[in-house]
Amino acid sequence: VERTIAAPQDAVFDFMSNAANFTRSPLVVRQRLAEPGLQAPYGQGAVRILLWTIGWFRERITAYDAPHSFDYSVERSFPPSEHRHGRVGFVAVDGGTRVTWTTTFRVKFPLVGGALTRWVGRPMLTRVFNDVLDAAAADLAKHCP
Repeated sequence: VERTIAAPQDAVFDFMSNAANFTRSPLVVRQRLAEPGLQAPYGQGAVRILLWTIGWFRERITAYDAPHSFDYSVERSFPPSEHRHGRVGFVAVDGGTRVTWTTTFRVKFPLVGGALTRWVGRPMLTRVFNDVLDAAAADLAKHCP
């Protein structure tokens, strides 16, 4: 998912790297910081627990380069999934900050995993990513010149 947010890169990075903001999506029920990171609460090494309407995810921040990017991986989940990599990148552009959010995953259910990934997983992830970006745009428009 890609979006330009009309706010400075530092502010957008701070909003997006705080997983508490993920609950701004109605599909994310709860989040908890299980282990703080090194440079910041949600910095490298941080472990965040996310409860979505479709499942439970334990994620670790694997790289943290404020205000340019952070990477994460899903260590455990239910339903079971294979997660290869997630990254949220930030680039200053005319009019604000360009955010690019990517992830590679698949649902690990025999026979139906591929279909669940395409028909449920991908649309749900896209919706949550867009919901969080919408919240960032709305909140930061109020607080940034």
